[in-house]
Amino acid sequence: MLFDLFRSFGINLDLALEAREIVRGETGQEIPGVQVDRERFEHGEVTIVHIVEKAAETIMGKPVGTYITIEAPALRENHPAAHHEVSQILARQLERFVAHIPEYGNILLVGLGNWRATPDALGPKVIEMSLVTRHLYNYAPQELKGGMRSVSALAPGVLGLTGIETAEIIKGVVEKIRPELIIAIDSLAARSVTRICTTIQIADTGISPGSGIGNRRAGINRESMGVPVIAIGVPTVVHAAVISQDTINAYLEQLQNTPVNAGFNPALARRAIEQVLEPFGGNLTVTPKEIDALIATTAKVIAGGISLALHPGLTEDDYSYYLH
Repeated sequence: MLFDLFRSFGINLDLALEAREIVRGETGQEIPGVQVDRERFEHGEVTIVHIVEKAAETIMGKPVGTYITIEAPALRENHPAAHHEVSQILARQLERFVAHIPEYGNILLVGLGNWRATPDALGPKVIEMSLVTRHLYNYAPQELKGGMRSVSALAPGVLGLTGIETAEIIKGVVEKIRPELIIAIDSLAARSVTRICTTIQIADTGISPGSGIGNRRAGINRESMGVPVIAIGVPTVVHAAVISQDTINAYLEQLQNTPVNAGFNPALARRAIEQVLEPFGGNLTVTPKEIDALIATTAKVIAGGISLALHPGLTEDDYSYYLH
């Protein structure tokens, strides 16, 4: 029933973990061709979903690949120690994708999104806080120390601001600087409001900007860029149709012993939701009122994790010295 709702409103599930939860909830069994590993840490949990077969790709609606989800509710709290731990966890998970990049290899960071719209500004915010070093390699190599990689960064904006497809901008930069790896950071859409700014997904399959809210743009992946693309995403919005459906379901659960529940019609509920969202073309997304503070916190955590993974030879004091 949930997949029918998503299809009706053109909603894509950005988080592989959520796609798996929904499929398993409807079938009651593990998805063939999907492997799952879990690891607990003090302030959260890491879940790794491996989609290893094409059949599972069709069922999940996600390409074959590895999807690492870090769930840490403390990201929404004023808890610096927990934030630091999440940065370290993120760095350890990223290391599996960057370990093969030589010390002098070039890595391109791409902050996707619209810096004028707070829920979509995560990517550009991460770029602001990230440690870039390619210019030092080119113009001031004496300033470098061991354990630093060549890192460049780009926040290309969105089609509505530039008139250029984001993938076209990135492709032009890639052809010029020839990185060995692209790390793209973007805002995502979640299935559950509890995952807004509490969940970080790392995927080795690249990304399709805007797909979670029905604005599918050209993909940024190995096929389109010619180099591996690691995507880091954080849910910052939830589609209003999903919230409406959850509200109806929660209400009916409380009335499950009444005739109202017996007469519930999913199609009728979906039409009611469509009528409510009609003024917005059926495409309304919701974000918390404190999203500006949440974006700032999450961007700092992600930028710290990326820098730890890409520059293993630096201490925290070194990071402050080299940052812009």
